[in-house]
Amino acid sequence: MIMLDDFFTRALIAGVGLALIVGPLGCFVVWRRMAYFGDTMAHSALLGVALSFLFDISMTLGVFGIAALVSLLLVFLQKKKTLPTDALLGILSHSTLAIGLVLVAFMAWLRLDLMGYLFGDILAVSKGDIALIYGGGCVILAILGLTWRPLLAASVSEELAEVEGLNPQRSKLIFMLLMAGVVAIAIKIVGILLVTSLLIIPAATARRFAPSPEMMALLSSLIGGVAVVGGLFLSLYYDTPSGPSVVVAAMLLFVLSLSMPSQRGS
Repeated sequence: MIMLDDFFTRALIAGVGLALIVGPLGCFVVWRRMAYFGDTMAHSALLGVALSFLFDISMTLGVFGIAALVSLLLVFLQKKKTLPTDALLGILSHSTLAIGLVLVAFMAWLRLDLMGYLFGDILAVSKGDIALIYGGGCVILAILGLTWRPLLAASVSEELAEVEGLNPQRSKLIFMLLMAGVVAIAIKIVGILLVTSLLIIPAATARRFAPSPEMMALLSSLIGGVAVVGGLFLSLYYDTPSGPSVVVAAMLLFVLSLSMPSQRGS
């Protein structure tokens, strides 16, 4: 019987918890073709980290605040219709990342481990982090469950959802805020640059086999959990970085799925 260290056990519990949260959200990212939006949320997190240190506030709160602000700014700019959405996302993504890096450079007294925030350190999670993941995750999944029908309808057709009185714009804004919450929770575990990967890859893998949206959400969480466990043991045995190893494991599951017959017509 293999005896695991406490830090490794905490990493497994935290990683699986995160997979359960991002699975259903990742499905909407795939359905709505919002992968670039996920990148924008993740890149803005560095600015949230810098401001958290500058104003001495909770990092989770700082990252969520900036990610939520970026979401609101995107909605406002989309209504102006001055630029296409992908251009707006590009501007917001790279601008917030650059501002965060410049702000860190100005704080000469701060010794910030950028690699740790860019790629995460799941092996360093504490019991408090685990409580945040599962507590915050329950809130996120509960809100997602309440908005599931309008979000799903808007993913198919915003015009149809509007006709049915489901208010797709409100649902979209709620979804963006939920994404901001996930980024705030996930930053310490998989880092800024890998958050989007954990959102997209398991959902893309699940899409090939799920006969219904609900089953896809469930499969996405399951595949994400398997990727977390596989990636962590991969990092344990081969002494590789834990966060990237989790994403590599997810990628290997996706590649493996390509050799299997799909249950979907498309």
